[in-house]
Amino acid sequence: MSKNTEIAKIFDQIASMLSILDENPFKIRAYKKAALNILELNEEIEDRVSRDDVTDIPGVGKELANKIKEYVETGKIEEYHKIQEKVPLEMTELLGILGLGPKTLALLYKELNVRSLEDLEKVLDGDEVLNFKGLGQKKVDEIKRGIPLLKESRERTHLGKALPLAESIKKEVENIKGTEGTIVAGSIRRMRETIKDIDILTISDNTEKTVKEFTKLPFVKEVLASGSTKGSVITNEGIQVDLRVVGPESYGGALQYFSGSQAHNVKLRTIASKNGFRINEYGIFKGEEKVAGETEKEMYGTLGLPLIPPELREDRGEIEAASEGRLPDLIELSDIKGDLHMHTKWSDGKATIQEMAEKAMELGYEYIAITDHSPSSTIANGLSIERLNEKRLELREINKKIKGIHILMGSEVDIKTDGSLDYPDEVLKELDVVIASVHSGFKMDRDAITKRILMALENPYVHALGHPTGRLINGREPYDVDIDQLIEAALKHDKALEVNSSYLRLDLKDLHVRKAVDAGVKVIISTDAHRTQQLLQMRLGIGTARRGWVQKKDVLNTLEFGALNEWLKSKK
Repeated sequence: MSKNTEIAKIFDQIASMLSILDENPFKIRAYKKAALNILELNEEIEDRVSRDDVTDIPGVGKELANKIKEYVETGKIEEYHKIQEKVPLEMTELLGILGLGPKTLALLYKELNVRSLEDLEKVLDGDEVLNFKGLGQKKVDEIKRGIPLLKESRERTHLGKALPLAESIKKEVENIKGTEGTIVAGSIRRMRETIKDIDILTISDNTEKTVKEFTKLPFVKEVLASGSTKGSVITNEGIQVDLRVVGPESYGGALQYFSGSQAHNVKLRTIASKNGFRINEYGIFKGEEKVAGETEKEMYGTLGLPLIPPELREDRGEIEAASEGRLPDLIELSDIKGDLHMHTKWSDGKATIQEMAEKAMELGYEYIAITDHSPSSTIANGLSIERLNEKRLELREINKKIKGIHILMGSEVDIKTDGSLDYPDEVLKELDVVIASVHSGFKMDRDAITKRILMALENPYVHALGHPTGRLINGREPYDVDIDQLIEAALKHDKALEVNSSYLRLDLKDLHVRKAVDAGVKVIISTDAHRTQQLLQMRLGIGTARRGWVQKKDVLNTLEFGALNEWLKSKK
């Protein structure tokens, strides 16, 4: 873990502890803002300290700069430890429970001595908690519903966090002398939305030495096992990493086996057995003779199957489709021509329109849509009609200034609780891209929230439904919406459904994406980026789409600009 990440994590935890103590909100926001900006630095914080320009980091004043210097020089921040004497660090984790805000947690801490998740569960099961203002049965039930999500988040890590870590570990393993073919396997290779641990596979002719070198790498916090062909460690982030080292003759067998899923592999073993083969992590055998194992393609081919893409290996009909020649030609990241959902400083984004456009050009995009929030999203600095018009003028000027990319004028428009949209139709029809989304009223019953969204999909000026189920992975359950009715309405009114690539959302999820495209509904794969680096999360949405059997033809933002623009204008 870099010093940047360490300091950002500490600042974020200090902010959480101060919120429990009901400290000055400006001080709390200062720590949170500094944490975000430190994470986004393109250089090591130590270099800033050595140049004595730490205060040049946005949001970092003299007081926070001194704490950064203190950490770089001593490895600790004294104030951080002093606050922990008042608020146990474990309590900050509880703020991740939906419905449990800092004021409620502070009350439970002071009055009922809640200091851990176990304490919280005991208190919520008792009657005493109901004696406090604002803690009725409804509130208690809401907090209880959030606890399983917190427990799951302890055990499983978001793909968006695990994938970059796995790739950095892969590079470290590649630097071990004598290794080749190093690859990330397991559930990350299948692009599951959360992962339990990281699996790395490599080839080496000295397996035991490679494992020993692996256990000594800088990211290792604890060594769980170190054998002749396998090493298991815990990283500084608390994630388990397993390394398997094989010879080239078994590489394909090991890669297929350790990529999983278990259900997929069980079905392959059944097919192998019926054909007189035996299959394991070393390859495929006919009696004692190995008949396949060097490549995955050879492994599947021996069983009479084409190579099945890793994202499909969940025993959801992919083996049957492969045997019948019906595997889809899955979408690739390179098929994407633009991103149709992002935010700028006009609302709650951290970059300007020009900065987002320039980053998109680096990614080779033909177009982007700037879709800042509408006025009802006050917490996100949503745009009034007057500000929307001011933004339009700026966007036109940037379009004239920057050549090589089309910047579309859009908005992520709130769907109000009555199903109406946050801008009148005369405003909507002037926008190039309208993403309609739910940002409030998540607790409406199934019929009410479904009708609310269906009404929005009937609006002729809406192009797509943003993050259609409203979920936050390991943070908030989806609202209780009838997804089948949404898909039916999207098809009827020729609307797209979004695959939101934010690692916190990945919404629609894979099973719903497959259901949508099977019905003939078009999707857009977008990042919902609030800063330039988040545009890179597109690959997470692509992974989710591939798990949903999505092909290039199913995705609107694989179209060239002319064809996309024609589709967009057909809604006016």
